[in-house]
Amino acid sequence: MSLFSGQNRVSLTVPSRTDGSPSVSVDSNLRRWFARNLGVWRSRRQYMFSDDQVLHLDMNLKMETFAEPTAGESRYRFSWWSEAEDQHSDEFFARKPWYERSGVMEATLWGHQLQRSRGYLNGDPVRTRLRQVDEHETILESHYQQWDILEHIRLVDQDRYRYRAIYSWENGELSIVEHHHEIRLSEAPPPIQEN
Repeated sequence: MSLFSGQNRVSLTVPSRTDGSPSVSVDSNLRRWFARNLGVWRSRRQYMFSDDQVLHLDMNLKMETFAEPTAGESRYRFSWWSEAEDQHSDEFFARKPWYERSGVMEATLWGHQLQRSRGYLNGDPVRTRLRQVDEHETILESHYQQWDILEHIRLVDQDRYRYRAIYSWENGELSIVEHHHEIRLSEAPPPIQEN
């Protein structure tokens, strides 16, 4: 019997919710991990580029959740901004002008994938694969255009600190290595209400 005959096919249809949108069962541990990341963080970063430049940057990050996601099981908003009048920031953005001093990205959790409204190194939408190492660490893998990005995020000391290691390959060559040491500045804000 052929592997492609009708009797051996597996249905790939996704069950629908009552409103007609697809229903995907999300690992509750992964949703709980994202909930532990909500709030405002100060991010102290070191970037190592393939041309041997090493730059430092301080950023602020805010992660919020939507009260009623219009798609997926959970939906988030990530905002970032640098401090004004910061010597490291001024030097970093002068040398690497394609990075943004501030911005907003939205992301929807679908099972073990995160659909982002924009990429890490460009403004195009991107899908990211998620793997949990344990209850404190998740690995994110993204592939778009000429980039392959591997990001490890680990929560430390009862979620007061976070460590991120990011490796970015451009056309198969390791181009950027980042280390982010992050300190929680505030707990989760109220969920975003959409009209």
